Amino acid sequence: MDLTTTYLGLKLTNPIVPSASPLSHTLDSMRRLEDAGASAIVMYSLFEEQIVQESAELNHYLSYGTESFAEALSYFPQAEDYNLGPEEYLDLLHKAKTSLHIPIIASLNGISTGGWIKYAQKMEEAGADALELNVYYIPTDPKLTGAEVENRYVEVLQAVKKTVRIPVAIKLNPFFSALANIAHRLDEAGADGLVLFNRFYQPDINLDTLEVVPNVILSTPQALRIPLRWIAILYRRVRASLAATSGIHTAEDALKMLMAGADVTMMCSALLRHGPNHIKKVLDDMNRWMTEHEYVSVQQMKGSMSQKSIADPSAFERANYMKALQSFKSLP
Repeated sequence: MDLTTTYLGLKLTNPIVPSASPLSHTLDSMRRLEDAGASAIVMYSLFEEQIVQESAELNHYLSYGTESFAEALSYFPQAEDYNLGPEEYLDLLHKAKTSLHIPIIASLNGISTGGWIKYAQKMEEAGADALELNVYYIPTDPKLTGAEVENRYVEVLQAVKKTVRIPVAIKLNPFFSALANIAHRLDEAGADGLVLFNRFYQPDINLDTLEVVPNVILSTPQALRIPLRWIAILYRRVRASLAATSGIHTAEDALKMLMAGADVTMMCSALLRHGPNHIKKVLDDMNRWMTEHEYVSVQQMKGSMSQKSIADPSAFERANYMKALQSFKSLP
């Protein structure tokens, strides 16, 4: 069975890629992911705030709702406790590249166009095969327009692309008013890949302490519906590679995403729940399903259920909304 796929121009042995998570905090953990069958690894994110906490420009952008998301500055663990500083990150990246045999994708998380972007070049120099740009941004200023937000994404991508020669993917959220358009703009601006979608970790309220606290909830397979729809819509409409993330827990989830048009399927929550060896189970189950259904390769199924390929393209649009509502049967 041929499970090979191509993502960001990288030839991968299979489409299962662990996304940025604590599982890449150590070389030993990354080695376990490789041994379990991961075809590439996205390292945990290095945050803009960690690099330029004193930057006046950064403070300006952080003023748009600093306390509104779980990865804000006030939620950072102590760097010395978790070994997450910029230099430690680059050192771990270099060790991973010299020790492992699969592509290592660095992750840079930020929103301004300041000096922190130079770390993209440092990641390239440390050996990263590609870079995932995680633009995690919640615009809470009521005077900030949607167009300004979209321009910020494009500007950050362009600034990073000018700095490195390795492929750059950009991780998006699903909350744009015209998602297809921003995907097209980023594609035109040089994005080598689009990662769909970022999950915003929403804060919670502790009723005992009356404090706003971070509350990380791992995904369930139901979360795959939104990226499934948009990958199916964007397939063959953009040149960039498409990576599916959010809600991928089983072989069935991964197969659906590939049929929608994804080049790779990224896993995080399932690996945090079940450990790195879950990758082997998913790959075994994929092989079994493909054999039973007479598929010989991932390439054969890729995009076969995209909007461009199915008999009823409206199934991914508004026309199917009424059908879904009508199909629901209330409890007796």
